[in-house]
Amino acid sequence: MHITGVRCILTAPAGVGLAVVKVATSEPGLYGLGCATFTQRLLAVRTVVEDYLEPLLVGRDPHRIEDIWQLIYQNAYWRNGPILNNALSGVDQALWDIKGKVAGLPLFELLGGKVREGAAAYAHADGRDPQEVLDAVLRLREAGFEHVRCQLDGYGGHAGPALRGPTDAQPGQYYDRAAYAHGVTGLFEHLRAELGFGPQLLHDVHERLAPIDAVRLAKELEPFRLFFLEDPLAPEDQDWLRGIRQQSTTPIAMGELFTHPLEWRALIVERLIDFVRVHISDIGGITPARKLAALAEAFGVRTAFHGPGDVSPVGHAANVHLDVTVSNFGIQEFTPFNDALTEVFPGAPELREGYLYPSAAPGLGIDIDEDLAARYPLHANVAQFREGVVDWTQSRLPDGTLARP
Repeated sequence: MHITGVRCILTAPAGVGLAVVKVATSEPGLYGLGCATFTQRLLAVRTVVEDYLEPLLVGRDPHRIEDIWQLIYQNAYWRNGPILNNALSGVDQALWDIKGKVAGLPLFELLGGKVREGAAAYAHADGRDPQEVLDAVLRLREAGFEHVRCQLDGYGGHAGPALRGPTDAQPGQYYDRAAYAHGVTGLFEHLRAELGFGPQLLHDVHERLAPIDAVRLAKELEPFRLFFLEDPLAPEDQDWLRGIRQQSTTPIAMGELFTHPLEWRALIVERLIDFVRVHISDIGGITPARKLAALAEAFGVRTAFHGPGDVSPVGHAANVHLDVTVSNFGIQEFTPFNDALTEVFPGAPELREGYLYPSAAPGLGIDIDEDLAARYPLHANVAQFREGVVDWTQSRLPDGTLARP
């Protein structure tokens, strides 16, 4: 058996661009699927997959997953980065899918078998004020979620035109760091007063604070006993995590933007974080995610893989197969699928009362209906492809200075 083709399928059933790699083999009807979704640069990922990886891989044995992973990883000479890693992930996940299909086993069996039946998931509760967030939390608890991420007015409290300072300030999503931090503390004070300490509450800073303000916020949130505080710092500022650790017992989750092993190694080995929160396709797929989980286990760090709407259902399937097999699993972020996604991707993980369950079908247990996927093209369904520009990452401080999103 050998690889006969590698393609990248782009689709947007939920209005978010997704990339899925399909690896075909010489066995009739046997192929694998993998997630390669880097939403902001989908076309670049497709170019790498089809112009560079297909000619590299055609004719090779798809069973040699580790060897092929290493080959792709070093073939461009310059390594890592989200474009190359997502292309690599698409192939890697597809090869694991193929191996499971050949063995007649779901991926979780190939990875050593389940250590839990389902993966606890958290959902998102957003609101314009603390009461709206509370109402959203209560609705999610009724649906079975015990873990809820709570955000006041999105990430960092986006403000309108009145916040802009200088004349002729550049367009963008403006926010005030001080107002945001103050609002977060007030939000959790309100939530705990109404909910008590039963629900597990989370918050995502999304790197929107200056490092010293992140230290202060972690201290101020201590009395509210968060399940974790997510991405309080940008990767460039991670040395400040030592200060947070020295000043606060608030659990910290980091890694959404990580693409390089050196970004997480010291944080795990020095126990500066409690949860490692990588986007699996951004680090290169299932193969490196298994190794990362093993490293984290040795140092008491739990997994919390990234699972927003810009992870395809194929990527969510990979997440959940890993979640039910690693002993140091912590929590899984999940964005519910709309009807179009479940139609395009039959066999997607099931959500029941706050838990995600992987398919027991061979491999990842998920498929793609390419005819249906073609009905949701990027240029018709995704704003950035209609207009050509990603807007939400153009974040600015009150004086107009660009800030990390």
